[in-house]
Amino acid sequence: MGTLKAPIAKESHPLNSLFPQYGPLYLQGGPNSEGSFALTISAMPLKADASALADLSTLRLAIIAHRFQKNDGQGRVNYEVALAALSRGVKLTLVTAHCAEEIANHPCATVVKIGRESWPTQLGRNIGFALDSAAWLRKHRGEFDLIQANGFITWEPCDIVAAHFIHTSWMANRFYPYHGLKPYQLYQRTFSLLNARWEKQAYRSARQVIAVSEIVADEVAALGVPRDRIEVILNGVDTDEFHPGPSERASFNLPEGVPMLVFVGDIRTPRKNLGTVLRALVHLPGVHLTVAGAVDGSPAPEQARSLGIADRVHFLGKTPRVPALMRSVDLFCFPSLYEPFGLVAVEAMATGLPVVVSRNVGAAQSFGHSLTVVDDPENAEALANVVRDLLDSPGRRSALAESALSLTQNVGWPATVEAYLHTYQRLRPRSA
Repeated sequence: MGTLKAPIAKESHPLNSLFPQYGPLYLQGGPNSEGSFALTISAMPLKADASALADLSTLRLAIIAHRFQKNDGQGRVNYEVALAALSRGVKLTLVTAHCAEEIANHPCATVVKIGRESWPTQLGRNIGFALDSAAWLRKHRGEFDLIQANGFITWEPCDIVAAHFIHTSWMANRFYPYHGLKPYQLYQRTFSLLNARWEKQAYRSARQVIAVSEIVADEVAALGVPRDRIEVILNGVDTDEFHPGPSERASFNLPEGVPMLVFVGDIRTPRKNLGTVLRALVHLPGVHLTVAGAVDGSPAPEQARSLGIADRVHFLGKTPRVPALMRSVDLFCFPSLYEPFGLVAVEAMATGLPVVVSRNVGAAQSFGHSLTVVDDPENAEALANVVRDLLDSPGRRSALAESALSLTQNVGWPATVEAYLHTYQRLRPRSA
């Protein structure tokens, strides 16, 4: 039996609109290792004109972001884009508080360290960063062909603004938890209100907004940004790091021979929604949960104790070994209350894990047929039923894992950063 490869008609198939940066998608089929016919979807990244890419070496680009680091959600996107730009010879200036050494030491990179890291509260630090970045931009704007920022990060207008999180939408979400009068709730509501006001100005003043998902694109448009100034570039996944492999439970001091879920994310605030996973575990006797996320200041350990499940919940803290951890468990569970994309869910897919997310996770729209989606992220009993059904169905888990693995092989970082580079090429001044 031979192999077939045929394009999906761009105008007739919704998958093409989900991955605009890849050009036409392809159906590819042929015999697999077991002798059966396998059919997969392949995304072919757009190819840039060689001479146009060579011209990027004359581009002077500044990117303003809090972090350029691998072990961070938005920071990982910034990290990959920066490396790609530097590899093409872009003269790149990074205005930031935190930058990975391999980027800072690149001969084409200039790092401008700013920020008020000693200021109290995240809101205070963000305001300090915005003040410093605005002052720097007013002084140096004329030195650059393009300036990019992440959401609201400066009071100065930028050419490109990447939209990773929309505070206006988070506040309007029916699961938004900060409605009370306690000091912490008042602080979080103030944080959301101010950022919602400032981000609207940032997106409206940009020449181009890059949204990390279709959900975010819709939310940016709702802020009054014309659709022709919004493009969707999905975050990628590093398949060299996140891939199937043998379990390493022993290296994490996790028990062998028991069903094991994993949750990865910030557990200090309720948005990622570990609380519902803990309550679901009450209905899943014998099932264990591993949690990767900074524990200091988190209410989760006490909640696990009060629910009587502390002996089945393993808090690892924040770990750089997330890929190995994902290869060591049975299922990834992430019922976030609001998640514009959910890169961690796609990384779990790439390791061959079956993934359970809430409908509020942006990746559910782009990869829904390869995920198990729950409608109500706060319904612990319903979540427990979904998890139980998957744990009791090895065949279904295997099918979901295979589907997810196949899809994520075609959404790596090279295609994502290529799309960013095309945007830079399109928006750069003709004289640059």
